Amino acid sequence: MAGGFAVSKSGADGREFKGRITWYVWMCGIVAATSGLMFGYDVGISGGVTAMDDFLELFFPSVYARKHRARENNYCKFDDQRLQLFTSSLYLAALVASFVASRACSRFGRKRTMQAASVFFLAGTALCASATNIAMLIVGRVCLGVGVGFGNQAAPLFLSEIAPAHVRGALNILFQLNVTVGILIASVVNYFASRAHPLGWRYALGGAAAPAAVLFLGSLAITETPTSLVERGRTDAGRRTLEKIRGTADVGAEFDEIRAACDLARALGEEEKPYRRLMRPESRPPLVIAIAMQVFQQFTGINALMFYAPVLFQTMGFETDGSLLSAVVTGSVNVVSTVVSIVLVDRVGRRKLLLEACAQMLVAQTAVGAIMLVHVRANNNPSQSWAVAIVVLICVYVSSFAWSWGPLGWLIPSETFPLETRTAGFSFAVSSNMLFTFLIAQAFLSMMCSMRAFIFFFFAAWIVVMAIFVLTLLPETKGVSIDEMVDRVWRRHWFWKRCFADDYDAARVYDNC
Repeated sequence: MAGGFAVSKSGADGREFKGRITWYVWMCGIVAATSGLMFGYDVGISGGVTAMDDFLELFFPSVYARKHRARENNYCKFDDQRLQLFTSSLYLAALVASFVASRACSRFGRKRTMQAASVFFLAGTALCASATNIAMLIVGRVCLGVGVGFGNQAAPLFLSEIAPAHVRGALNILFQLNVTVGILIASVVNYFASRAHPLGWRYALGGAAAPAAVLFLGSLAITETPTSLVERGRTDAGRRTLEKIRGTADVGAEFDEIRAACDLARALGEEEKPYRRLMRPESRPPLVIAIAMQVFQQFTGINALMFYAPVLFQTMGFETDGSLLSAVVTGSVNVVSTVVSIVLVDRVGRRKLLLEACAQMLVAQTAVGAIMLVHVRANNNPSQSWAVAIVVLICVYVSSFAWSWGPLGWLIPSETFPLETRTAGFSFAVSSNMLFTFLIAQAFLSMMCSMRAFIFFFFAAWIVVMAIFVLTLLPETKGVSIDEMVDRVWRRHWFWKRCFADDYDAARVYDNC
């Protein structure tokens, strides 16, 4: 693939962009996607650590006592707000940091923002691994959260901007693939660290330093995106970079489009700040889509499962080692299924993957809820055969999420905003993701205690809403140049076209959008 030239389809005027998918593009993509590895490790490690007795005995003795108390309610063993804050504080910090990261992306570039993320990752890891009290632990998680906010803002934008249009989906999904790999690595680390008494939890939390160091060192070797360089007035450097990543000097058409988008963004920026411009009717379609994708991604219930997989499996009757091993199994399914998305996303399109996944997740969630309703009571565990059935169904659920709502939740918002609102708009996507991730992380164990098996039906109901949303309001963006989304996607959509003055006069646009 890297050796031959490929023609990337472009805008409505029929221009074609020439170039090849160079090794340098893939190298830059792999480095940028390491931010996802760090994010995934943080998601996966917290659930395993909070299931370790050494960790609970030191920081949460009341939870430790409840966990080992005879005939304790299976669904309520881990219901503790401070314990949930250990997990959720990271995402609350990331929510705030995403808005700062938006400004950093515009002013300093995507590359520098990822470098800053790696520094916060390293600082947070050091604090968590050496923590002697809850305050130190939470501060460390907050530092990690700032790193997540910066990394999740910059990396998907970086990937979308360096990718040729016809492989943008596959390259962008490298970020989500790394998230799943990070979760899997964390599950494996948790499994072995749980046996290393009494410092296993420190080893598990300290392991986050490895991907953070890779991101920092790798970011020194990659280039800035051509769009970011031109956006900040470095036009000649932007063209040289585009020639380098495309492997040809014949980049005139693509560069002209990038420069025109930057000129328009600059002119509009002089009239109106990006965040204010997001409130205009023509900015609403990508903004609504971006926020909705993040909200729906969380209300599939995936992060509740990934945060607390070991805890959840213990609720289902597995011992500590068995619960951690089950988390490794689901993590492996997560990785393999994300690779499926890389292969299919630019072939079958975004909408088909999302809709297929809704059907598969709905069946799996409903079946898990039914089994737990019948076979998992407050004070008894299911038989081994039913426990295995639950793990299999959760794997079915995870696989469908991993080739759809997981990667596409990041891809679609990163490719649909015009340049003048791209970093500001994507910051809303990141912050929405972090807000609802925080809410789910903070509330899930309490919800499980009060709702019991019905929590799976709660998430299943949201999946029905998601399917309706995709069918009615989500346009297909496969193969469309990132700077041609307005003309080729939004202006042609049956509903969203009402937000543009081409179809209505200005007053009616405000009334109808």
